[in-house]
Amino acid sequence: MKTNELIDFLATGAGPAPRWVEARRLLPMMALGVVASAAGALAIFGPIPAELFATPAPWIKFAYAGGLAAAAAWLAARLGRPVPRTRAPLRALLLVLMAMGLLALGALLVTPAGERLAFVLGHSWSRCPVNVLALSLPALAGALWALRGLAPTRPRAAGLAAGLLAGALGALGYSLACTELSPAFVAVWYSLGIGLSGTLGAALGPRVLRW
Repeated sequence: MKTNELIDFLATGAGPAPRWVEARRLLPMMALGVVASAAGALAIFGPIPAELFATPAPWIKFAYAGGLAAAAAWLAARLGRPVPRTRAPLRALLLVLMAMGLLALGALLVTPAGERLAFVLGHSWSRCPVNVLALSLPALAGALWALRGLAPTRPRAAGLAAGLLAGALGALGYSLACTELSPAFVAVWYSLGIGLSGTLGAALGPRVLRW
C-alpha cells in the first residue's frame, strides 16, 4: 500500500477534529477550583466583614486574581497543544502583573514614609502566601488532570501555567476571607502565594504530564 493510500485509509471516517477541547477540560476545573478555594477559605477563616465590600480592597483582589486566572488559563490552554503559541497569553499575564504593581506603587507613594512598611506587611504577611498555596491545591490537581488529557509537549511550562492558574483561583477564594486593605500587600504576598503554586506545578509537570 502506498503512503497516500495509507493516510486516506487511516483518515476514513475520522471526521473533523473536535473544537474547544482545551476549554471543555479547563473551564469545569476552574469552576470547581474556585468553589473549593472559596469554601475552604470561608470554612477555615470566615468571611470578611460586609462593610469591607464598600471599600476598593476586596474588588482589587478579585480583579487581580481573576485577571491572572484568565491569563494563566489562556496560557495553559495554549501549552496543552503540541506546538504552543504562548506570546499573547504571556503578554496578558505580564500586563496583569504590571497593572497590579503600578497600582501598589501608586498607593505606596501616597502613604507616609513611616507607614510604608506596615502598608506592605499588613497583619498577615507571614500567613498569606501559605494560605493561598494551600487553597490552590484542589485547583492544581484539577488543572494538571485537565492538561494531562490534552497534548502538552512542554510539561514543565504546562505545569507552571497550571500552577499559576491554580494559585490565582486559590487567591480568588482567599479574597473572601482576607481583611487586608493595602494594594501593596496584595501585589507582594498574593503574588508570592501564586508564585509558590506555579513553582509546585512546574515541579510536578514533568512527572504528571509526561506522555
